[in-house]
Amino acid sequence: MNPVGSHDPALVALSILIAVAASYTALDLAGRVSPARGTVRNGWLAAAALVLGGGIWAMHFIAMLAMHVGMPISYDPGLTILSFVVAVVATGIALYAASHVAVGPRVVSNGRILLSGIFMGLGVVGMHYTGIAALRMPAVMTHDLVYVGASVVLAITASTVAIWLAFRRHSITQRAIAALALGFGIAGMHYVAMMGVTLAPHEGGHVPLDGLDTVDLVIVVTAATFTIFIAALLAAMYDRRFAVLAEREAAMWRESEERYRMLYRRTPLPLHSLDADGCIAQVSDRWLDMLGYRREEVVGRPLTDFMTPDSTRRRLEEHWPRLLGTGELREAEYRLITRDGRVLDCVLSAVAEKDAEGRLTKTLCGLIDVTERRAAEEALRQAQKLEAVGQLTGGIAHDFNNLLAVVLGNLELATKRAPDDARLLALLDNAIQAAQRGAALTQRMLAFARRQDLQPEPVDVPDLVLGMAELLRRSIGPSVRIETRFPLGLPRARVDANQLELALLNLAVNARDAMPDGGTITIAAREETVGPSDDEADAGSFRPGRYFCLSVSDSGTGMDEETLARATEPFFTTKGVGKGTGLGLAMVHGLAAQSGGKLSLDSRLGQGTTATICLPIAEAIAAPVAEPAMAAEDDDGVPAGETGKQRVLVVDDDPLVLSATAAMLEDLGCMVREASSGSEALALLEAGEGFDAVLTDQAMPGMTGVQLASAISVRWPALPVILGTGYAELPPDAKAGMLRLGKPFSRETLRRAVIAATRGQTDNVVPLTRLG
Repeated sequence: MNPVGSHDPALVALSILIAVAASYTALDLAGRVSPARGTVRNGWLAAAALVLGGGIWAMHFIAMLAMHVGMPISYDPGLTILSFVVAVVATGIALYAASHVAVGPRVVSNGRILLSGIFMGLGVVGMHYTGIAALRMPAVMTHDLVYVGASVVLAITASTVAIWLAFRRHSITQRAIAALALGFGIAGMHYVAMMGVTLAPHEGGHVPLDGLDTVDLVIVVTAATFTIFIAALLAAMYDRRFAVLAEREAAMWRESEERYRMLYRRTPLPLHSLDADGCIAQVSDRWLDMLGYRREEVVGRPLTDFMTPDSTRRRLEEHWPRLLGTGELREAEYRLITRDGRVLDCVLSAVAEKDAEGRLTKTLCGLIDVTERRAAEEALRQAQKLEAVGQLTGGIAHDFNNLLAVVLGNLELATKRAPDDARLLALLDNAIQAAQRGAALTQRMLAFARRQDLQPEPVDVPDLVLGMAELLRRSIGPSVRIETRFPLGLPRARVDANQLELALLNLAVNARDAMPDGGTITIAAREETVGPSDDEADAGSFRPGRYFCLSVSDSGTGMDEETLARATEPFFTTKGVGKGTGLGLAMVHGLAAQSGGKLSLDSRLGQGTTATICLPIAEAIAAPVAEPAMAAEDDDGVPAGETGKQRVLVVDDDPLVLSATAAMLEDLGCMVREASSGSEALALLEAGEGFDAVLTDQAMPGMTGVQLASAISVRWPALPVILGTGYAELPPDAKAGMLRLGKPFSRETLRRAVIAATRGQTDNVVPLTRLG
């Protein structure tokens, strides 16, 4: 028995080169498998199996051609083809099995790699010995089992390494090194197996040979080899082009993404995008500035983390399902919480992006901060509500004034004419006091409506407070201490002194009620100068200038934000039933506004409240000239004129007021003629009746008192007109200096008004201030 002969070094090198080239090409093709899908994936698997299996087969037969056995040989075509099929099929099945059990991106389970490697290795061994069986020679071939076992181990090892490398990311250099190792491993398996082959010539001479001769085999193997090299060349070209295109695309993608990111972040709009789970993926700088967060504090968190509970519920239950269903959400209203705890009213619009299968991928959203707009809308609604309530209150107070005028007038007349009965006089006096209390209530209502009759004058506020100290002490009780803080040199405030006393008493009583266990009330004052931009919100009513600021502070329970916002609303009170009318602060607010100032409240729950009334500083005015005193004998009535009793024309559309006023004038010694409208009054004047004065109501249908006075001043300019009304504000066309009698009026006030009109005096009569 003779061992296998020698080998041609050139062909041995060629066989190894073919194995290395096939390994490189197969690794390159297998690298396309993982990212591919469907038919493309199977195509790359088939190409890799064909190249690697075919390369192993070609290496085997080139190595067989390199062997010199010293006798003629040929190859069986069927077995030769079968060996090729075995190599390709075994390699393909192994690669396919390994590529379909990925547990992560381009990661294959180690157990399946080992099983696939064993299957492929056994297939390579089968290909090898099928090719050996294809040999036709005049000799008997035997195999050493030790070398057979070694070749099996090498085949399995090389196959396992090949499959493991096929599904790993690697560079061209790494792929080349792996191809060298794999190529030498596959070639080494063949030559180790051939080392265990022994040839024994046939006894009896020549054995006829049929099949492929050496030349035919060279042609077949050379064709297969060129095919492998061409495939390798194409794979390399594709790899280089793919790498260039991929790198170019990646660079363009990175540049585009960076440009998009910069544009997105630096847009002047508060934008954000959400991922499929509703978590924030991107935010603009304006969004971060609006809410006060840093980028790393918001990215990756659900948008609902920055919403109030009510907004979160509404988004999850209503808006998110609507966005998923329609792909769009327009002007959804939310309340978002800033980093410093402020709550912003925002409007959110969003558009959903979905993939080809209809699954949500991202959501592009925009926010609009409408907090200031909401505040302005709320302020407008509040102003409209207050205006409506003010008009209603003013109308009610006007009608109530008319009723009180009738009640007070008749009570005074009844008191004067009542018999000397102490019990009856006491009852009448009680009725008069009750009517006067009703008149005080109407003054509060008119103060809120800014329609009460004010008599502004320079007031020394510290002296006024000192003068009502005893009243304050009696009103608030012994458990509350009063402190005053008035710096020297304070100017005088221009305000109605009586109304300011009433306002200060209201504030003191409110402060007392806020301290049920006792405490301290601090009354302080200061001078303050308001510039043009110091208070833009009150620019229309609170003009720049010098103001006297009187503040009343307590150490009581204070108010929360909701209560503070409604504190000056009419009829709003936190006191129990019967303990407050809800008009106190509303009256103070109306007094301050009508006086040209404002009321401001500052309160914290548990820290007390400070109410500040800002009033205009009184300008220096000349000392008033004393009016001549009226004669003592005229104190009980209206003195007669040159032609006898004073003749007064009384005009009012309310019969009760008209009759009561006429009765009071007659009691004062006047001759009275009644008219129920302005047109009726003009008709009496046109008829030639002479009068010394006209007393008219303002609010009458058809012709108002101001319009009647204007008509009289044109035809009878010497005839004085007294305007009786509870309103302080009259139309702009009201004549300046018009005599006015505030309702409800007493008999004495009426007497003084008629005397002032008939004598040309203004004692006890306040001229109306022209509006505008």
